Amino acid sequence: MPQNSFHIYEIFDVWGIDFMGSFSSSQGNKYILVAVDYLPKWVKAKALRTNEARVVYKFLKSLVARFGTPRAIISDRGTHFCNDQFARVMLKYGVTHRLATAYHPQTSG
Repeated sequence: MPQNSFHIYEIFDVWGIDFMGSFSSSQGNKYILVAVDYLPKWVKAKALRTNEARVVYKFLKSLVARFGTPRAIISDRGTHFCNDQFARVMLKYGVTHRLATAYHPQTSG
């Protein structure tokens, strides 16, 4: 068991989030942003033109509006997740942002 384990009690408690891509452009979209709910392994994905922080913010805002606020979000250390805007959003919603171990993709979903 990891030293910093995070207990999950309810659906939508903890999400893993990450980008896939860059892919060949399909209708202008080169990336897929994926969120995985850790408990039921439910997946929400969105095709996007960029992997910038602003699209992460919009994606998270839509998830929170639809499913409620999670207790924690786990991501890799990409600049689209590790920046001031993302930190402000986490603070605004009261969400703990956990960073996955480098080179260990299983951590983030």
